[in-house]
Amino acid sequence: MSRADLGKDPEEVSAMFDGVARRYDLFNDLLSLGATKRWRRSVEKIIDPKPGMKILDIAAGPGSSSEGLYKAGADVTSLDFSKGMLDQGRKVRPYLNFVQGDALNLSFKENTFDLTTNSFGLRNTQDYKRALSQALRVTKPGGRIVIVEFSTPTFKPFRILYMNYLMKALPKLSRSGSSNPAAYGYLAESIRAWPKQEELARDMEAVGWKNSSWINLTGGVVAVHTAFKGS
Repeated sequence: MSRADLGKDPEEVSAMFDGVARRYDLFNDLLSLGATKRWRRSVEKIIDPKPGMKILDIAAGPGSSSEGLYKAGADVTSLDFSKGMLDQGRKVRPYLNFVQGDALNLSFKENTFDLTTNSFGLRNTQDYKRALSQALRVTKPGGRIVIVEFSTPTFKPFRILYMNYLMKALPKLSRSGSSNPAAYGYLAESIRAWPKQEELARDMEAVGWKNSSWINLTGGVVAVHTAFKGS
């Protein structure tokens, strides 16, 4: 079955997500023991969507990250690189505005969105700093970015367990129900290689975002990074 490696070739990454699109939401909920729903609610509170707020949800997949924003009245564009993810999204959430696009080359004009967000997709880009820069370009002055990513647990004993046991067990667990268990091997590898919270915050500011900060969820398994575009 298709899977990418840490070189993150765009065609390989897209093909990998095409292969898991149909059961993506269900299997992620199962593997996280329902934590994805809690994380999503926390992120929605941080974003605080309001009617008419223009939001670009990058790497939206089948739209689970966009749904709550849309229901709060925001004007949401759900963008993804994977045609399979978009097809699944249009099937299960036909009310969302799905658009195929590349996080590294966003087709939108400068200063278009009040907020840009990316949940668990920045890690899968070939050049995440360029993706951050592109998001900055299309965000309005004074607007925000909210990045949700797997990160580094802060409590050392739990961090060791998470990195060495759970990350090795993840591909094995996925064989019980995923249509593409090899993709979850990539998931484990990419999480282990991802920058720590402090490093990602520095990288965000290095490309031009201001006042970068983060909130840890589930002890740092996930971090929600927020920053602003200067006015």
